[in-house]
Amino acid sequence: MHTASFAGVQDAARQIADHAVRTPLIESPALNAHVGGRVLLKAENLQLAGAFKFRGAYNRISRLTDDEKARGVVAYSSGNHAQAVAAAARMVGTTAIIVMPADSPKVKVEGVIAFGGEVRMYDRYTESREAIGEEIAALKGSVLVRPFDDPFVIEGQGTVGLEIMDQAKALGAVPLDQLVCGASGGGLIAGINLSMAALSPHTPVIGVEPRHYNDTQLSLAAGERLTHAAAPGTICDALMTDRPGELTFPINRRLDRIETVSDAEVAEAVRYAFRVLKLVVEPGGAVSLAALLAGRIEARGRTTAVVLSGGNVDPSLFAAIIEDRFTPIA
Repeated sequence: MHTASFAGVQDAARQIADHAVRTPLIESPALNAHVGGRVLLKAENLQLAGAFKFRGAYNRISRLTDDEKARGVVAYSSGNHAQAVAAAARMVGTTAIIVMPADSPKVKVEGVIAFGGEVRMYDRYTESREAIGEEIAALKGSVLVRPFDDPFVIEGQGTVGLEIMDQAKALGAVPLDQLVCGASGGGLIAGINLSMAALSPHTPVIGVEPRHYNDTQLSLAAGERLTHAAAPGTICDALMTDRPGELTFPINRRLDRIETVSDAEVAEAVRYAFRVLKLVVEPGGAVSLAALLAGRIEARGRTTAVVLSGGNVDPSLFAAIIEDRFTPIA
């Protein structure tokens, strides 16, 4: 069985090189002055399909055999993995059925359809997306492309870490004092951990979760995978998993720590990204910036890499946030 590794991340970089965007590592003098340190922003909101997810999805789907392509793929996702799978499937000439929660942002559902994917809606509170996805895959003989618990997906996401280190070196910004990234199922931050362990092992990697969806924080403290308590909802729809992945959690035990942020702090980060950085970042993609702006990450006198993981935000929510009309749930 294939196991996620740094060698696999390097292979993934070659596999996706002609298809994924090598997103920029952006430095803002205004942000540097605001926090009193040097901040390097990895703009995965500019990735194909609007989020880092394309890296892992393409790395997995591009390795399908001709027979597997003929049977298609199935995925479950709140939106970013969904769009990435649909886009990658179209590129390699196969079909994709995506299981999405009924409350997914409309922009993400439309994105899947635009890439040629077929959408199957479910109720995230009463149905299991995993069970539905596995049922469809068994019925059609399709390949199930999991959002994070797949070694090829983890390795694809790890190319974000490879690029950060390469680009930071070109900017004269190594060694990095810390790297901050959002955590949900853990695929992105696990892949980054594989890269950082090999390329910059002394750089602390700090995860960030929405305040009420802190399952990774709880799990790291307990030493086992746990589910967070009943949560009131969050604008970070991309980070609403209930527990860390089976494959990602062991890798992510090397994390320095996990910080949490409120929806109000995330909204402020989305506003800041738009008004100051001139970037459109979705709430789930802005949690690392939120932690920095809220002072959870000490950046003064340090060089900090921050991952902006996606930009697929619902237009009406985005407008409410940047116009200060947004009222946090909790």
